[in-house]
Amino acid sequence: MSLPPEKASELKQIIHQQLLKMDVHGRIREVLAETIREELAPEHQQLSTEDLIKALRQRGIIDDVMKELKFVTDVKETERTLAPKPSTHFVDREPPVLKKTNIDPTRRYLYLQVLGGKAFLDHLQEPEPLPGQICSTFTLCLYFRNQRFRSKPVPCACEPDFQDGFLLEIHKDSLGDASKMVDATTMLSICDPVHMVLIKTDTFGETTLVASYFLEWRSILAAENGITNVAVELLGVGTESKVSVGVLNIRLEMYPHLNKTLSSEIISTQFTLERQKTAEKERLFLVYAKQWWREYLQIRPTHNTRLVKIFAQDENGVNRPVCSYVRPLRAGRLLDTPRQAARFVSVLGHERAALIGGGGGGKQEQWCTLLAFLCTNKGDCEDHANLLCSLLLGFGLEAFVCVGTKAKGVPHTWVMTCGSDGTITFWESLTGHRYIHRPINPDDPPLVEQPKPLYPYRTIGCIFNHQKFFGNCQPSDAVELCVFDLHDESKWKPMSGEAIKSICPPGATSSVPPFPPLCASTIDAAVTSNEIEVQLRILVSEYRKDLGLSTVWDDHLSYLLSPALAAYELERTTGISAGNEEFQDSVRRAVPDGHTFKGFPIHFVHRNARRAFATCLRSPFCEEIICCRGDQVRLAVRVRVFTYPESACAVWIMFACKYRSVL
Repeated sequence: MSLPPEKASELKQIIHQQLLKMDVHGRIREVLAETIREELAPEHQQLSTEDLIKALRQRGIIDDVMKELKFVTDVKETERTLAPKPSTHFVDREPPVLKKTNIDPTRRYLYLQVLGGKAFLDHLQEPEPLPGQICSTFTLCLYFRNQRFRSKPVPCACEPDFQDGFLLEIHKDSLGDASKMVDATTMLSICDPVHMVLIKTDTFGETTLVASYFLEWRSILAAENGITNVAVELLGVGTESKVSVGVLNIRLEMYPHLNKTLSSEIISTQFTLERQKTAEKERLFLVYAKQWWREYLQIRPTHNTRLVKIFAQDENGVNRPVCSYVRPLRAGRLLDTPRQAARFVSVLGHERAALIGGGGGGKQEQWCTLLAFLCTNKGDCEDHANLLCSLLLGFGLEAFVCVGTKAKGVPHTWVMTCGSDGTITFWESLTGHRYIHRPINPDDPPLVEQPKPLYPYRTIGCIFNHQKFFGNCQPSDAVELCVFDLHDESKWKPMSGEAIKSICPPGATSSVPPFPPLCASTIDAAVTSNEIEVQLRILVSEYRKDLGLSTVWDDHLSYLLSPALAAYELERTTGISAGNEEFQDSVRRAVPDGHTFKGFPIHFVHRNARRAFATCLRSPFCEEIICCRGDQVRLAVRVRVFTYPESACAVWIMFACKYRSVL
């Protein structure tokens, strides 16, 4: 490839500046002198260019130069395009597409390199993966000042081979400061940490949260050469939050290098002041919360048994005020309506925090930070409710998280919105269902017809969002009897808005992690639908073969099932059913007289065809279709994957058959 003369001279100039910056000439002189001393003294032979290059390569100088001349970072999720190709496995294991990043020399960057891990003792016995073999992997997710990054997955091992670099822009979200180069003093006041979340993905595609760590990066402001190396010890989550899971070797580098560094004393003083300020605000809030609780108990002794939750533990075992888990979250162009937001939250997996040893059937409480929840793509009902409430607040609704119980006294959280006309709507974050609340008046005469509640909730102890907290102080905490007049302090005891603002952003610099933006899906819906459908056809054919039955597929009938699957998803999202008449008419035309048609739709939030097939066989209706016997039996299957942000997806599958009825 030939370059025009002006480009070639520009490239030479860039390389020359880089060599000067790294003092490569000085290092070459040192190597040359050393090589002459070591190798030429005995024989006084001529030193060739090849000998010199070999010596430079042995000492790693050439590698250093090549590393300095290029930066690699993940392509934005929205720019990533995956080539449609057949897959032999169920798990989407596309490696991230890498591209070179152009650096704006007028902006300040933090280059974070992860240079391997060690002491991941849970994987001490992990065998070396064979080439092409699917194995469990680690993925590191990063979030810093409105920027999200994801490492390449690496095989789980005692010393996982992380070799990734992330270019973090210091002033990404403050457009007002974009015109000037940020200096060390200004950066010292930026207290946002780099939030790192380590995820393990097993061979079936199931994710597990391994560690969540907040990296304090500002120590680099005291580094003379603009580079600092840190060994980060990762601790476990939940019940293992005090147990080390491994160590990551991290290298931080500032670009461009600082003209003037700060002393380590100034930096440690700043850290101490921030910690003291945060600790004092948290202490004052704790004092206020205790006083509020005492007053609440004095209203009625039975309040002691109500589910009034002021603090909750995150994945690291840190107690945070519940109001800090919620704040308005706008999804950009990824979600268009509040109901679509509810559908998105409902297709994220539901999983209770694990207890070691069973815990006698008890429930381990763990409210995840939003990044940890989004990266694992699953969490408990509290995580779903917090995310849904945040999205509804972003859509401009007055939304609250409700803490109470379902049937049999099982603790539960859900979301409530208050309409401007006083309408109270409950949103179930695990299913996306909505319920209008009409309270029952216990003082009405027996003959007055009372509304029958359709929702599954039994009691409610408190409600909260990012600015407000109310404890239920009505005579009964039964949801069906509750009146949601939040201005009536005889029904709902409020907390001080000022107290909440003092420990919840944006009112305070606090230990509460900021909310990351949502990422667009990287799943190709059409390709994934085809892959699952092909796998299901193979599984059905093999299953019927074991029963001594042949399998004939009807492609036309399979295609006709598409409108039904689209209508089911539309109904789940909007609550509106449409297109059923056309679907029924097309099926009638495709099934000849004297033939019988049977169909079975089912919904999943994972993309594992084998697991889905095993679940389908547990339904007698579906098994009847798959094991259909008769004259002129034709089978059909249709899969439709609907993608949502964060690579969440709703998977609809419909099995069908038609056969001649023989009496």
